[in-house]
Amino acid sequence: MRPENRSCASEFLLLGLPIRPEQRAGFFALFLAVYLTTLLGNLLIALLIRLDSRLHTPMYFFLSHLAFSDICLSSITVLKMLANLQARQQAISYEGCVSQMHLFVLFGCLDNFLLAVMAYDRYVAICHPLRYVAVMREELCILLVAGSWFFCCVHALLHTLLLVRLSFCADNIIPNFFCDLTALLKLSCSDVSLNELVVFTEGGVLFILPLSTILGSYIRIGSTVLRVPSTKSLYKTFSTCGSHLFVVSLYYGTLAGVYFFSSSRNSSDNDIIASVIYTVVTPMLNPFIYSLRNRDIKKALEVLVYKANFCKYLLVC
Repeated sequence: MRPENRSCASEFLLLGLPIRPEQRAGFFALFLAVYLTTLLGNLLIALLIRLDSRLHTPMYFFLSHLAFSDICLSSITVLKMLANLQARQQAISYEGCVSQMHLFVLFGCLDNFLLAVMAYDRYVAICHPLRYVAVMREELCILLVAGSWFFCCVHALLHTLLLVRLSFCADNIIPNFFCDLTALLKLSCSDVSLNELVVFTEGGVLFILPLSTILGSYIRIGSTVLRVPSTKSLYKTFSTCGSHLFVVSLYYGTLAGVYFFSSSRNSSDNDIIASVIYTVVTPMLNPFIYSLRNRDIKKALEVLVYKANFCKYLLVC
């Protein structure tokens, strides 16, 4: 397309979910309930870890950062979707769209790295329990989290800088409920070969490395536990690791389907459903899978409830 036929889009239109108008109220209530569950669940985890000194361990340190990342990841996409469902105002400014895309890429990447770090932490705890304190020292934990933030910030900034150099034509309709990178690339009038190359190379590396760490850690955990002739130990480990791997498979499977294996030029309903799973469902499941089933978290919650009731009793008296 010749440069004179190009136009700079000042806003985009988010088509949202593929639902009928009469279904909007029901889906609004559903996603509002899911978002509040995500928000309250992750805030509760972060609060318990902050207040209970028994939870000041590497595993819960990583969990607190995962909780924060999940809150941000869900808020970036779900709040705009809820606003569109309620007000039926589908427009989003160019700056707002780019900002949403940048933050989504940042916290999506951070989730990947934190899941890998947590898997490595469990590997050291189960396979090398005597060396756990020496290996997972405070300096290493801070370095792992800081490194995750650094690489994800660079990753998001790279894709944002590559995106803002592109031109967008009169077609400004995004067939999704948020400003997704792949959808924006499909709307561009410019040559996006460099963007697509970076998505498949740099993005692929940052996708495969955490996934390989997660799978490798759980494979080693499984092989270690199988050598221990204890039915109770086997059941406990596979119950925990199985639920972790389920969430990981759900997250990475849908993410790969949208960014690496989506063949059509237009976003399909399947892509939107996959986007809902990794942006809405997974952040809601993480608190339940990784912590609320944990005995230490349950004890900390009981102590918090007891203290709250005791303070309430003193105020009444």
